[in-house]
Amino acid sequence: MVLTDVRGQQEAASKTTLPTYDPSCYLCPGNKRAQGGTNPKYESTYVFVNDYSAVKEDQVDYIKQEAEGSLSSLFLQAEAVTGKCYVVTFAPAHNLTLADLSLSEILDVINTWTDIYTAHISPLSPLSKVSLPTTLPPMSHETGSTSILKVQYRYMQIFENKGAAMGCSNPHPHGQIWTTSGLPEEPALELDQLKRYKREQGGLNMLEDYASLEYEKKARLVFGNKAFVAVCPWWGTWPFEVMVIARQHKRALVDLKNGERLELAEVIAEVTRRYDNLFETQFPYSMGVHQAPLEGTDIEIEASHLHIHFYPPLLRSATVRKFLVGYEMMAEPQRDITPEQAAARLRNCGGELYRKKIE
Repeated sequence: MVLTDVRGQQEAASKTTLPTYDPSCYLCPGNKRAQGGTNPKYESTYVFVNDYSAVKEDQVDYIKQEAEGSLSSLFLQAEAVTGKCYVVTFAPAHNLTLADLSLSEILDVINTWTDIYTAHISPLSPLSKVSLPTTLPPMSHETGSTSILKVQYRYMQIFENKGAAMGCSNPHPHGQIWTTSGLPEEPALELDQLKRYKREQGGLNMLEDYASLEYEKKARLVFGNKAFVAVCPWWGTWPFEVMVIARQHKRALVDLKNGERLELAEVIAEVTRRYDNLFETQFPYSMGVHQAPLEGTDIEIEASHLHIHFYPPLLRSATVRKFLVGYEMMAEPQRDITPEQAAARLRNCGGELYRKKIE
């Protein structure tokens, strides 16, 4: 049972009721997908081009209609974007999440992310000198020839939406990868600040310094190992927001050695398991990997720093969530609990996944 910290409401721990295999699921091995294709009998991760891609390689060009100098041209600005979208299933079992997976299974996910990223790196990028050729087996992943691209894309966003509260329509463990010809707003804003810090601080790296600070102070540290820290960031908006940061300067996934990939798997396992243990429920979140652009200047690539954002909506229990409304929407976000309090609660939620004790 869970006692919420404000209302005193008790809620029973949620159990997994999903089957290992769902014949109606378009992500399960051997099943037909939404557009008629059939998944192979995969046994690990599986990648395919999204049947409902938000951006595509071949799209109708955007034609600017407004005359130069008009108010429309001043206010109504748009830019054409092309790209390629993938779905990455994390495991063949329908009823698992990242919190349920073993370290080796999460490592498979990280290796798949890295393979897809590697296949899209510009040959002119400094990262191409350290990245290994992609090892995606052509018959086990339906990637649509990731290594043969029509154009060089600028950025790749790896992300997962977990739970119906975050808009996920299929509970089968999976994430998405969008590659785009432009640099999206959030990564662009981060990159501007990373470049500025590096320029103003004599070549130092902002997130490397921040990770060092948080590891030293410990108050906002959720978990850490030799390669990564997971912290509730000082500036976080969501009650149990977590940021995973490489402790040394790693520009992208391709910079990680084998042992460091395993340590990243450990941190992801710790964060997701502690989330579920906190309110003894399938904890919803949006998670995204930020790293160097696929194509960029040497300054952009070298200023980039590998990190992962976890944005979860839950506040006081499995059913009480935070809403950004009113003052927070019109003025600025407010913390319902401090990042120090959030980190302390997550630190205390370690150990075995709660559902393994009740199922």
